[in-house]
Amino acid sequence: MLSTTSTSLPHAVLVNAETATSFSSDRRFYDDANFPRGFKRSGDFTHKEAELLETYGVAMRALASGSRSAINEEEQHFIDAAKGHTAPTSTLEKLWQKYLKLSMGKPFYAVVGTTLMKASSRSESSVDTIEADIELAEDSDETIVEDVE
Repeated sequence: MLSTTSTSLPHAVLVNAETATSFSSDRRFYDDANFPRGFKRSGDFTHKEAELLETYGVAMRALASGSRSAINEEEQHFIDAAKGHTAPTSTLEKLWQKYLKLSMGKPFYAVVGTTLMKASSRSESSVDTIEADIELAEDSDETIVEDVE
């Protein structure tokens, strides 16, 4: 008979002992706007990075935005790295830079002259655009036939 036992991993993956007190928060961090399926399922973060973001993300966002002041040297260095004054050296600093880069989204390269449309109006306006293109093509075909004769 097979029995399954679950070994539970701790929810907080600590970077070092000081991090447990310095980046403390009573809530977990989620970014449903940019990562609607969560950090783990997005495919952009490793399991460890996702755990660190969920555990310390609220504190990192507050420190980076300036709504929370640093309580020790590690948090002050994080603030300096978030502002770009120093290069990110710790795991959390590098992770926050990665999160910011990924949350900005991928650049959208459009063909010159196109306009961005909302998804709901795309079907109606694309039909109008196709009809206008057909009319232009028919008009240009008629002028070509007239030029040949």
